Amino acid sequence: MIRIEAATRRYGAAVAVDGVDLHIAEGEAFGLLGPNGAGKTTLVRMLSTLARPDGGRLAVGGHDTVTQAGAVKRLLGVVFQENNLDRDLSPRQNLTFHARLHRLDHVEKRVAAMIGRLGLAAKADTPVDRLSGGQRRRLVIGRALMTEPKVLLLDEPTTGLDPAIRRDLWDLVRDIRDGGCTIVLTTHYVEEAEALCGRVGIINHGRIVALGSPEELVARHGGPRLEDVVVALGAGGRE
Repeated sequence: MIRIEAATRRYGAAVAVDGVDLHIAEGEAFGLLGPNGAGKTTLVRMLSTLARPDGGRLAVGGHDTVTQAGAVKRLLGVVFQENNLDRDLSPRQNLTFHARLHRLDHVEKRVAAMIGRLGLAAKADTPVDRLSGGQRRRLVIGRALMTEPKVLLLDEPTTGLDPAIRRDLWDLVRDIRDGGCTIVLTTHYVEEAEALCGRVGIINHGRIVALGSPEELVARHGGPRLEDVVVALGAGGRE
């Protein structure tokens, strides 16, 4: 579903992504694990067509992210770190606006179903500004799902949330994963990658320094935990 070949991205003299090669299968939940500044967000921005690679090639569903950006966008749902909801509107209004923007049919039915799926029925008509942080993040993810994307890009979706709320959001991501959607999740929380992803790429200084399932990485690098592997590879510290 996703093919990344020798992808490179620079910002001035700084190399944010440095020759990354990566293939992600349809229906796979893949985690990019690494510290802030490792290149995770830049890679997601390139996949989402918001940033052009300076070298190499990225493709989603067989479509090149540069020359076929429109086709790529039709396959994607994207959740960035920022909550870019309209804070004066309710969840129902935010989802309705997004559905109409994408010219979806049966808008009211789709919105009602998504509100129920997100567990926001009691807050459906409450201004976003009065929702909790976890409820807002649910709404951002739900908005990305309104177009029924084949691929969902989640860029550190639980950063800044307390552990209980973070684990609540994991249940939503598991539900999406189990529905067959291809997921790319970036995170610097080791236990998040372990809980949600069948395969993990540890990224540091723009390069994939280790790749495999959490169990494979522990066995290959002498564990005893994935967190120890991350620390040993110099790709981050403890939460």
